[in-house]
Amino acid sequence: MFSPSWFDGKKAADRARSALDASARVKTEIRDHYLTPVIAVSRVVADAIRNGRKLLFCGNGGSAADCQHLATEFVVRLSAKRNRQALPAVALTTDTSTLTAAGNDFGFDRIFARQVEALGSAGDVLIAFSTGGTSPNIVKALETARNLKLITVGFLGSYVETMSPLLDHIISVPSKHTDRIQESHITLGHIMVDLVECDLFGYPSGE
Repeated sequence: MFSPSWFDGKKAADRARSALDASARVKTEIRDHYLTPVIAVSRVVADAIRNGRKLLFCGNGGSAADCQHLATEFVVRLSAKRNRQALPAVALTTDTSTLTAAGNDFGFDRIFARQVEALGSAGDVLIAFSTGGTSPNIVKALETARNLKLITVGFLGSYVETMSPLLDHIISVPSKHTDRIQESHITLGHIMVDLVECDLFGYPSGE
């Protein structure tokens, strides 16, 4: 049974306001204390693209959506103000035939690792998103990337211990709440794309 509706009172507005305040606090903390890794990763990505390498993205659930979103920003563009060439980025979360075949034949833990093995080359960048920081299929993908000498980047929450030995660069969001982490991941992802575009192509016209 559903609970009685409570939208007519103050609770809905208070809860929405609380969520916005919490999101703002996390982003402010990132701005004040965690920007250095974002800038470092943006430089690594720009250098990799400049040297003819590509980006691979992997993640589960909402993080899979972030992978598709950011891969698209690289391939198409972030802002209509900047007319630039396409950049090589692939989300490993989109091909249902590959995902289901790999899951069926090798297990769900290998759905990304198999694609990294097929598509990754030394000097490419694997960008992995994990809010909890323990996903076995992300760990397997990072292990495969390390063996193939890809550069590994992790967009994580506050828990980094499981994946940190497999990562060259860590962007850690100071929160344990999945919604706050995902909100920050896409914001930081947009900043990364913008910084890469600025480095490769200059500031967009009108700025």
